[in-house]
Amino acid sequence: MSEKLLKLGIPKGSLQKATFDLFERAGFNVTGFDRSYFPRIDDPQIQLIMLRAQEMSRYVEDGVLDAGFTGYDWIRENNSDVHEVCELQYSKATSNPTRWVLAVPNESGIEKPEELEGGIIATELVDATRRYFEEKGINVKVEFSWGATEVKARLVNGIVELTETGSSIKANNLKIIDTLMTSTTRFIANNDAWADDFKKQKIESIAILLNAAIDAKTLVGLKMNVLKDSLEAILKLLPAEKSPTVASLADEQYVAIEIIISEKDGRELIPALKRAGASGIFTYSLNNVIH
Repeated sequence: MSEKLLKLGIPKGSLQKATFDLFERAGFNVTGFDRSYFPRIDDPQIQLIMLRAQEMSRYVEDGVLDAGFTGYDWIRENNSDVHEVCELQYSKATSNPTRWVLAVPNESGIEKPEELEGGIIATELVDATRRYFEEKGINVKVEFSWGATEVKARLVNGIVELTETGSSIKANNLKIIDTLMTSTTRFIANNDAWADDFKKQKIESIAILLNAAIDAKTLVGLKMNVLKDSLEAILKLLPAEKSPTVASLADEQYVAIEIIISEKDGRELIPALKRAGASGIFTYSLNNVIH
């Protein structure tokens, strides 16, 4: 084990697989996460510890961990004093932010939070939910829910639940009447660890690689051969904000063009390039894109 060590918290639970997938795309080899709370990573200066995302910011704040990954919602819920390194646009199902929503049964007739006055709300996000209702001047009792919160919507007056796509809310015949907050994954650091030169540099390096892997997920490299006579017309088709690489070929009549584009743009661009005279067009996947 290296004398210099960064203790890094990985969220166990819904974000676990997405986080390890992201590390692998960033070039790390992680093993043992299906059998141990201390997975192995091919970097002797990093020690991984798996903890629930709900607890992560507290352990980072207290210095048990130097850094970790958790949701913005749990930082708010725990009121943790930590350094936010960066926002990471990934979650368990999509790259969209998750939402904590106030939901009631469709048959309840309730349309506004104010109609819950005097009622009971079940949620895992207790403190943030209490603050929400206090700020609105609505008197409710907020109870902690040990999972399966959607089921309790008909036992109490309403629930505050996390949703990414809204499918579970709809499946349980519930309707959303307000959104308390949106949340994305955050990379956070202990304040003392951030003041340490070695740990700060290590944390920043991890952040660069993870963001590069996220950016690469929706991008592809595009290469083609173009007659020099057609070069000007082809360049006009390429995204204006991009600067393509243009290289000479053995056949002096042709040049090779290379550019990075989004997969979505490629659907429109590739047929247009073919019609404009480009040949040998192909795309390739990217592991990392660093801006």
